[in-house]
Amino acid sequence: MSYKTLEVQNTKAIRFITEDKFRLLRHAILLLGILAILSYSKDVTQYRGSFRFLKVLLIYVPLVLMCYININFLVPVFFFKGRYVIYFALLILLVILSLNAISTVLDVFFPNKGTFDPHRDSEGRGFYESIVILIPIILVTTMIKLFQRWMKDNQRINELDRINFKMELNELRNQMNPHFLFNTLNGIKSLIRTDPDKAGMVIVKLSEFLRYQLYENNEERTLLKSEINFLSNFLDLETIRRDNLSVKLSSDTDCSIIKSIFLPPNLFTTFVENAVKHSVNINDEESFVHVKIDVKDNFLHFCCINSKDSNYVPSASEKSSGLGLGNIKRRLELLYGHNHTLDIYSSESQYEIKLTIPL
Repeated sequence: MSYKTLEVQNTKAIRFITEDKFRLLRHAILLLGILAILSYSKDVTQYRGSFRFLKVLLIYVPLVLMCYININFLVPVFFFKGRYVIYFALLILLVILSLNAISTVLDVFFPNKGTFDPHRDSEGRGFYESIVILIPIILVTTMIKLFQRWMKDNQRINELDRINFKMELNELRNQMNPHFLFNTLNGIKSLIRTDPDKAGMVIVKLSEFLRYQLYENNEERTLLKSEINFLSNFLDLETIRRDNLSVKLSSDTDCSIIKSIFLPPNLFTTFVENAVKHSVNINDEESFVHVKIDVKDNFLHFCCINSKDSNYVPSASEKSSGLGLGNIKRRLELLYGHNHTLDIYSSESQYEIKLTIPL
């Protein structure tokens, strides 16, 4: 799976701008910077003592509020989601409201008498000076916010690449190793003698299974239909390798919807692999794996339930293969952030996984 990313040298300046541990210091510098700019503006330096402090405060508070509304609400909610027209319209409205608020408050505390220069051109200079101060503050803070988002996305994609690479290696090792193929081909050999028609169907499933692993698995996104077919082939092949294994893959979603949905490949493979692996029953009783995939309200719901033997003790190799679950959890975090839910339930007789992701 490949993504185009731009490698950026991780300098101290970039770490300071992007890392969370410097967040308080960044905000302190921003607040002090705005305060310093206001304190030495021409419209403020004409005052002395408490009048100067009061005027700085009355301008400073609305400017800071406007700045933080922009970077913490307008930019994430509208700009990052591509709603640029709404973003700029609301930003202009916010600027107008802020300037009007500043002007109204200053008229109350600094009427054009005594302490304030009576000439109207001074008011005009003060108004335009506020705009000159305001625009660079908005531009700089917005650009920093965009740069932070870009850097974090870059880091997420690079980490996702590394995790996907490890997962692909694990899947190739687990699914296309000689042991897997040997057992499957042995099962086909037996079927050729007992049920030639079924043997032909199994060969078709095996070819589809290998084709998906070799080709579609390397795409950035794949059809949900292809993913379901892959899981179906995998489960069917496992029933040949193992006796007393009952599998079921179902969906209540209309087939036309399933054929129209794209998602990252192999989101469910690790869960189903683990379900098959740990559904073994040491008393040779029937074990089962049930998988259900549905689409509702722009969310995909995946559920996998497998039987579990409380007396079964996994080998060291089986325990180490459980690392795949940690990889898929991290992959889901990188792909969907907090917009997905993953719930795992375990009892003495069965193991259940429920995953919900946005589409």
